[in-house]
Amino acid sequence: MSTESKNQRVEYVLFDMDGLLIDSERVYSEVTNSILARYGREMTWEIKAQLMGKPERVGAELMWSLLPGIENDLSIDDYLSERRRLQDLQWPLTKLLPGVYKLVKHLHAHNIPMAVATGSIRRNFELKTIDPRCDEDKLEIFKLFGDKVVCGDDSQTGRGPWTNERTVRGKPAPDIFLSAAEMIGRPVGREEGGLGEVTEQQKVERSRGLVFEDGIPGVQAALRAGMQVVWVPDPNLLAVEPSLDVARIPSIEQFRPEDYGLPPYDS
Repeated sequence: MSTESKNQRVEYVLFDMDGLLIDSERVYSEVTNSILARYGREMTWEIKAQLMGKPERVGAELMWSLLPGIENDLSIDDYLSERRRLQDLQWPLTKLLPGVYKLVKHLHAHNIPMAVATGSIRRNFELKTIDPRCDEDKLEIFKLFGDKVVCGDDSQTGRGPWTNERTVRGKPAPDIFLSAAEMIGRPVGREEGGLGEVTEQQKVERSRGLVFEDGIPGVQAALRAGMQVVWVPDPNLLAVEPSLDVARIPSIEQFRPEDYGLPPYDS
């Protein structure tokens, strides 16, 4: 498995959020399994691996399809209502993951264009990142992104660069990364590679982007977008899918910007 990029020099960076910038995947797991346990069910890592990065209801519907009979005990609507109630108490208390503060500050200091591309719905994004209960480091880091954020429900709520023309599909479709790149002014186009409607110039522009992801659907989305990707998986995820042929690091702390043509950290 490759550990460093052999591709074109990076000019812009896109970040997933949950489990990549902040430790919110832990909250998803704990809350979901506390609800499912009442009915003798569990969201295993084999199931979770398929849900990561997907919009809220899409992920719930997929999980229900993987837990036959759960619909007889609990409706998706009731599950989502209870899950939101429990998660809302914890979202503001999530922390930045190791290495995130240093990397985002570094990229911002060197004027590297950045955006967040998350399957999280907008209300949850705001609870996690701008709520007054968030700690100072997290508030500081997310302010650096400004309005350069694409959320999983932006198409439905009239936000984002694609709103008036087409729906941004959830990961593993490439849309969320293509729309995030467009949001920061990169002429990447909107079509998926391999469909014959992506120009050579757009392919080159896509290859100049670097995506950080922790989830398998997100890695697949980045590859389908034609971008470079660094996979930062939870160790539990490696037991499910250890062989994705992409650059992989155990933590953002191990990322070396100079391996991708970005300014190195100050020594």
